[in-house]
This record gives sequence, structure tokens and C-alpha cells, in this order.
Amino acid sequence: MPYLFTSESVSEGHPDKVADQISDALLDHFIAFDSKSKVACETLVTTGLTVLSGEVRSNSYVDVQQVAREVINRIGYTKGEYMFDGNSCGVISTIHEQSQDINQGVDRENPEEQGAGDQGMMFGYATKETENYMPLALDLSHKILMELAAIRRENSEVTYLRPDAKAQVTIEYSDDNVPQRIDAIVVSTQHDAFDKDDNAMLEKIKHDIINVLIPRVKNQLKPELQKLFNDDIKYHINPTGKFVIGGPHGDAGLTGRKIIVDTYGGKGAHGGGAFSGKDPSKVDRSAAYATRHIAKNLVAAGVADEILVQVSYAIGVVEPMGIFVSTNGTANVDMTDGEIAKKVSEIFDMRPYAIETRLKLRNPMYSESAAYGHMGREPQTVTKKFVASNGDEITKEVELFTWEKLDYVDKVKAAFKL
Repeated sequence: MPYLFTSESVSEGHPDKVADQISDALLDHFIAFDSKSKVACETLVTTGLTVLSGEVRSNSYVDVQQVAREVINRIGYTKGEYMFDGNSCGVISTIHEQSQDINQGVDRENPEEQGAGDQGMMFGYATKETENYMPLALDLSHKILMELAAIRRENSEVTYLRPDAKAQVTIEYSDDNVPQRIDAIVVSTQHDAFDKDDNAMLEKIKHDIINVLIPRVKNQLKPELQKLFNDDIKYHINPTGKFVIGGPHGDAGLTGRKIIVDTYGGKGAHGGGAFSGKDPSKVDRSAAYATRHIAKNLVAAGVADEILVQVSYAIGVVEPMGIFVSTNGTANVDMTDGEIAKKVSEIFDMRPYAIETRLKLRNPMYSESAAYGHMGREPQTVTKKFVASNGDEITKEVELFTWEKLDYVDKVKAAFKL
């Protein structure tokens, strides 16, 4: 019997994502000037206030208040009427030095013997249902909000948008797990106050979302995905009505509260650890990237149509506790999932230092991942400039989203004789 599956995304102006972006901007600045920095930054944003906390061990000094203000302004919180803007909000820092008790379990004289920065289990997932090997409902939710942000910044055809927004897409699947149609789309977007009555305001927003935003999203898709859009889609646009009060003034935001948005939208699994603000010695982040890299390369190589990979660690221990693989019955090789997992452990070195090196994670590459998902993004090389508190500047060429590269497909094919 056909079934429905739903995923959601949130915009860069959502309060939790504001917090994530500040935390990752701080991380990037510390790593830019000292690649060995150990960072675990947490951010709280609320009405007129940003609070920075966490632990840092670094030889660089970062003007954390200035970095936070730059991020808030870049997102679009630049007006006093939002009750939260980068130029006037208070910024308090309680960041302190990382515990030596933790550091002694991570750092080693031989870098290759670096221990895991924490215990836990991390998951990576990939599926053939989209070009970027991501679940379709989440991929569409991200695209809707990325295009909504582009429309907001254009400020021409639609002029009333504010930064905070959420989207949700429900897909109908066939019994054999093939997307059939889009059943429902939910978009809630913050907006300026209208002079007209609330009903006229809501009708205007509904019209623009359905007739301006959605066609722009469709135009980005392949024809087979465009066909999933139909005249019977149930649209819920700002379903509670007015959404003028939003962002950190409407809800407090905290780092690490959107872990499902950040990963696979509820498909696959999640180990519970957040990403933003953590340097790559924290396997919550680096191993989650590594398992995504494994899953994507395995699916791209044809090992299975869908793959979930789990890895687990003990704090301070070099080797992972184990690697688990589930193909959900979609394997294209005559091997059990356990046999596939054994082969994976032979192809991919999952020691923390090996992950950092393979994916080039000791670079200031994290700010771009802090909104619209860490997975399924386009690998690219960019030039980034950072300014120290003393005025010194550093320019770095940085590879982004290295865990999305299909650079192990040939090795996987050779190992599995594909």
C-alpha cells in the first residue's frame, strides 16, 4: 500500500540556525589562524541578546563579539524593528579553556594515534532517489528555503519577507519505495506587517509562495522530479496566519537543536550528536561526515540502492568500536550486510586523525554547512578571508563539503568487483 513520508527544513534566519551559524563562524576563525584549535562553541540567541559559551584551546585570539555581529547582519537581522539585529544586540561571551582532562585523551605525540574526542555512535545515509543521494522530501524542503532566501535578498518581486522561515514536504511513495507525487507542502515565512487586513495579507503571501517561489524551485529540478508537482498538492502557507514576530525575538535559538534538518530529514538514523561549533576532533561531527562519505560512495558505486552506515567510538580510543551497515534489502552484491561492513572497514580508515586528513577537516570550512543541511551539498573550492582582532588578515583557499565527493567510487568498485 502506498505510504507518505515527510521531512522539514528551516531557513538561515530560524533562531536555532542563527545560533549554529555563529558557532561555526567562531570555529572557522579559530581554525583559520590555528588549525590545531580545539573548539566546542555554543550560542544562545534571544530578544536583543546573543550569549556565547563553550570551551576553546587555541593559539589564536578571535574577536568573538565582532564575528557574531557579522553573522547576524549577513543573515539579514539588520533592523531594530526585528527586536534582534547585529549592530545593536548585546553579545556576551563566557567561552573558557578546554578541560585538560578531555584534551589528554585526544592529543597524542604521534598524530595518527589521536583518540576520539567523545564516545557515541554516528550515522551516514545515502539513497539513489535524488542526484545528490539525499532523501527527496528533505532535499525539496532545503531547496524551497534556499530559493525563498534568494527571493528575500532580491527584494524586487516579493518585498515583505523577513529572515525566519520553515518548510515541510510530504511525498507519497509506492510499495517499492519509489516517489509518486508530492502530497503536501508547508511553508511558514516571517514577513513585514501589512497595512491591509490580515486576510488580504495572507492571500498575498499564499499567492506569492505558490506562484513565484514554487515555480522557481521546480525549474531547478529534472523533468522526472518536476512531474511530482501536481494540481492536487495541499498547500499550507503560514497556517496560523500572521507571522511578523519571529527570529530570536519570537523564539530563543540554541546551537545543535536542528540535527535532523542537518542530516537526513528523519530517513536513516541519527546518533544524537550535533555538529556546529565543534572542531573535527569531535567525532560527533567528523565521523558523521565520514559515514556519509562512505554511504554516498557505496551507493554511487552500485553496492546498494540505499545504505545506512554506523560507526561508534569510546572517548580517547583510536580505533572505532565497530562499523555497521544496513542496505534495507537493496544490495546489488551477493554479500550480507555484515560482509559489506567488513569490506567497508578495509577500504576506509575510520581512526579520527585519518578522517580529518582524508576529508581535509582542519580547514575553516564550516560556516557554509550551518544552514540548509550539512549533507547533500555541492563540493566546491572557495577563497575565504579572515581578519584577526589585531587587524592581521589571512586568505585561505578552502574545499567545502569534502565528504560529498565521489572520490572513492573506483576503490569501492574494485573492492566489491563491480
